[in-house]
Amino acid sequence: MWSDTFLIVFISICTALLGEGLTWLLVYRTEKYQKLKVEIEKSSKKLEKRKEAHGDSVDKQQKKKIERVEEKLKINNRDLSMVKMKSMFAIGFAFTALLSMFNSIFDGRVVARLPFTPIPWVQGLSHRNLPGDNYTECSFIFLYILCTMSIRQNIQKLLGFAPSRMANKQSGGIFGPQTQQFK
Repeated sequence: MWSDTFLIVFISICTALLGEGLTWLLVYRTEKYQKLKVEIEKSSKKLEKRKEAHGDSVDKQQKKKIERVEEKLKINNRDLSMVKMKSMFAIGFAFTALLSMFNSIFDGRVVARLPFTPIPWVQGLSHRNLPGDNYTECSFIFLYILCTMSIRQNIQKLLGFAPSRMANKQSGGIFGPQTQQFK
């Protein structure tokens, strides 16, 4: 069981490196991505400075300037997402094939024991294709997903591909910009 666990962690590291390598090849090294990244950084810093300088007391002219910078930032973030999306389809297709291959190799094998019993709606994933009712036994897919989620983000930070904290704060993540302070 330990050998399977370490093998899955190794597979996760390799697939994360492969994914980041493909993303670098298809996205990060392109001129359009580099340009958009610089624009987002500049806009984020500009917006942060304006918000700090004026605080809560914002006149109409300053409010319009802040809204213009926010709009520019929003457009640049959307364009950056579009640049990344093209490669994500290719990477997603490749990883789906790899995942199904590894899933068939580890099918029905207990690869780890969890120190807790997962909540019921996660048990279907954590105990997938395993015989018995011991829900502390972990299947390949669950361990692989957990490892990949944690390892890939750390590899992005290590290689310098993760977005800056300021740009992340301004973009608001997957659901768009955060609610605006000056509206």
